[in-house]
Amino acid sequence: MTQTFPGASPQRGVLSIDEGTTGTRAGVVLDSGATHEVFYRSIKVSHPHDLAVEQDPMEIWTATVEVARQAVGRAREEGIGIASVALSTQRATAMLWDRVTGRPLLPAVVWQDRRYAHALTAYEAEWDDVLLARQGRPVGARSPFLWAARQIAAHPEVAEARRAGRLLFGTVDTWLIWRLTGGAVHATTPTNAASTGGYLLERHAWDEEWIGHLGFPLGLLPELRSDDTGFGTTDPAALGIAVPLAASMGDQHAALVALGGLSAGQGMCVYGTGAFVDAATGTAPALPRPDISGVLAQPGRRQGRISHYSLEAYTSTAGSALRWLCDELRLFASPRELGEAASRGPTRPGSTPCLVPALAGIRTPVWHPEATASLTGLTLATTRADLARAVLDGIAHSVCDLIDGVADTMGTPFTRLRVGGGVSGSDPLMQIQADLTGLPLERVSDSSSASLRGTAYVAGVAQGLWSSLEEVVEAQPRGRVFEPSITAAERTESRAAWRDVLIAHLNDPALLPLPKGAPEPHTPR
Repeated sequence: MTQTFPGASPQRGVLSIDEGTTGTRAGVVLDSGATHEVFYRSIKVSHPHDLAVEQDPMEIWTATVEVARQAVGRAREEGIGIASVALSTQRATAMLWDRVTGRPLLPAVVWQDRRYAHALTAYEAEWDDVLLARQGRPVGARSPFLWAARQIAAHPEVAEARRAGRLLFGTVDTWLIWRLTGGAVHATTPTNAASTGGYLLERHAWDEEWIGHLGFPLGLLPELRSDDTGFGTTDPAALGIAVPLAASMGDQHAALVALGGLSAGQGMCVYGTGAFVDAATGTAPALPRPDISGVLAQPGRRQGRISHYSLEAYTSTAGSALRWLCDELRLFASPRELGEAASRGPTRPGSTPCLVPALAGIRTPVWHPEATASLTGLTLATTRADLARAVLDGIAHSVCDLIDGVADTMGTPFTRLRVGGGVSGSDPLMQIQADLTGLPLERVSDSSSASLRGTAYVAGVAQGLWSSLEEVVEAQPRGRVFEPSITAAERTESRAAWRDVLIAHLNDPALLPLPKGAPEPHTPR
């Protein structure tokens, strides 16, 4: 039931918690669909060696409690009734803990960790096609299951906890659900399970054949529940309230809901350190294509017994390229100054520089994790404004590769594309992006709270706060729309020129699919 406070008004909301890789935030999403005051605490990420990325599970928990209690306190002060709790989390970060003591046995292994990437390559020839067909993703460069199996073998205390029946395994959502319910529920959801590389898309079940092949004990798998099925009641000792824990989702999936990716063809692009492009594909999965790298199929959300699928593609370089140029190279005082320079500088077709911002490899349209960045086309006439424009062009082309890859995998164009994230605040970048995609782009007015709002909307619909996701999503204020301002011919020419730059950069024309409408390149004999 709704947790109300003395002097409560009729206003109700969902306490929503968003646990990200570098920080945790919490706030009450009101019955209007808007977010009340949001509280935030950063979380440390450690790098024990070049390939390892770890976090402290207890810091994740204490940060969650701190910000959630702040949000509860503010709701109490203003008489807002909390109907339920919703959770969104970073996805494939995993941990092992003791069910009796409640204490983690090891640091959590973060989704960015690559310590077993080389070992996993040995499985690719036999398993990639199998996993793509039933999970929507290949073997990949990480596996929480392989990590857990290796830790059980390497650490006697972990092995002993398993023998004694005390060992628990899970991703961040599982850990927080278990703690928030006082240890009553050990479960996960499709939008989190899929990122572990162990979820059967069309069966809503664990891929026990693959997981067992990695040496993981199947008895440690959390229970699979739908994103909105409910996870019991929150322990008053945790947050000070006892209300239903109504929904749990992976963070990007929750953001897709908030940004209106509810029906096939509706999508989002979130620009942060990197950039994610996601699109809803309906109640049947659109499986990856062998000729398009880096586009993964996944459950967008599972409501009740119905799965709504999505596609996702990712580039690791967006905001990181801006920070690198401003903070490391000091070519511009800030990303804002860079954007202003790009917008006022003249362009000179045929003589402008080109940046391939592959500072952490390329995933789409081809898989080249070892690729590096390049800046070409410099002359004595090159200006700072030209460099600034090259940076924004490079980011926009890289994101356009993601958009094209997702659209081609869907087999249909986007019907709507909404954008958000900190880097989307650059008007020049958004205009370039609209020009290159040929789509109107709507920059949502409150993208920083998208994951908070999306999972709260799913919880609220399940609890009867709203009649449907469409009702609450479409009631939100519209954002600024950037319309394409160049012709289709200019767009085709620009995309073909970008492909030529990538071919030269990667030194292999066969690696890249042709943009639609582009002529075949001339290959010297």
